[in-house]
Amino acid sequence: MRSLLATLLLSAALASAAEVTVPSRGFGRLTDGREAQLYTLDNGRGLVAEITDFGGIIVRLLVPDRTGRQADVVLGVDSAAEFEAKAAGFNSVIGRYANRIAGGRFSLDGQTYHLETNSNSGGVPVHLHGGRLGFNRRLWTATPTTREGLPAVRLRLTSPDGDQGYPGKLQVEVLYSVTADGGLRLDYAATTDRPTPLNLTNHAYFNLKGEGEGDILDHELTLHAARYTPVTPAQIPTGELAPVAGTPFDFTRPRRIGERIAGDHPQLAIGRGYDHNFVLDHRGAEPGLAAIVREPISGRVLEVLTTEPGVQLFTANHFAGRLTGKSGRPYPRFAGFCLETQHFPDSPNQTGFPNTILRPGQTFRSATVFRFSAR
Repeated sequence: MRSLLATLLLSAALASAAEVTVPSRGFGRLTDGREAQLYTLDNGRGLVAEITDFGGIIVRLLVPDRTGRQADVVLGVDSAAEFEAKAAGFNSVIGRYANRIAGGRFSLDGQTYHLETNSNSGGVPVHLHGGRLGFNRRLWTATPTTREGLPAVRLRLTSPDGDQGYPGKLQVEVLYSVTADGGLRLDYAATTDRPTPLNLTNHAYFNLKGEGEGDILDHELTLHAARYTPVTPAQIPTGELAPVAGTPFDFTRPRRIGERIAGDHPQLAIGRGYDHNFVLDHRGAEPGLAAIVREPISGRVLEVLTTEPGVQLFTANHFAGRLTGKSGRPYPRFAGFCLETQHFPDSPNQTGFPNTILRPGQTFRSATVFRFSAR
């Protein structure tokens, strides 16, 4: 009897797995002639994610509102060629090192390394988001798969020794999967053959009203972070872990993103809005709740869960209508917000920050979940 029951259960599991499909289609050609692909992940309960192998970009993320009406809640454009030309950083995997490294240099095990300086924040050269040819501009190797019986796509990339100035050959993997409770989950893994800094994230721009539906200033944000990392005019952390209490950076209870964004706080003046790393209260092997964002008109709610120690809040401060998105409407200032789960900026040069050095024999692992609901 037990054998028969086991056989039936196995047959049911195999049949269920066989029913899971990951549709794909061409997503246009890149400047080098290679064609990108687009993969659709559908959890069967209203959440649909479209992921391309170019940069690991989240191209569309359809989420229902309180009435069940779906809308695309990530900004972006309509083809791989457009992303490559105009929006390569949007909703993509960022690496080797997300955020900034001061002066494009760091010392490791007695040797100084020089990285490309591809940004001039505050007039000071910095290395930003992995360099001019970071992971967001690479064509990854994609394999459709499943996770917990739901659609997923596994992206793999080899970053050679010396890539953008970084030491070591790095093998990177990102698994995108949808969850039964309305989430898009990102599982990162990496190994190296030489010690190297590593800080991976996704630079998704969200607007819970829907892509192209104006600004995000009325979104209500809660951040489980009692401290943040103030920055210099070059947007490099000072090294201080400052309390948010009594400042416009206090989102420990729900506050409108735009409530204090136009104030005279000197930190907000540096980036003309929020562009800061927050020190998360939660640390653990499993993703813990980092942030909650609610959009009052649609009722959509985004919960961000992560294993990372920090999250960068960025409010699209420099958007000025120059980029027209998928909706055919230009993106104004504050058209989206980012919650980039990460280690802290410039950690290779900041002894008081959590370690970001990956060494041979170690496996880097990180997980982030963007979980949606409506009320």
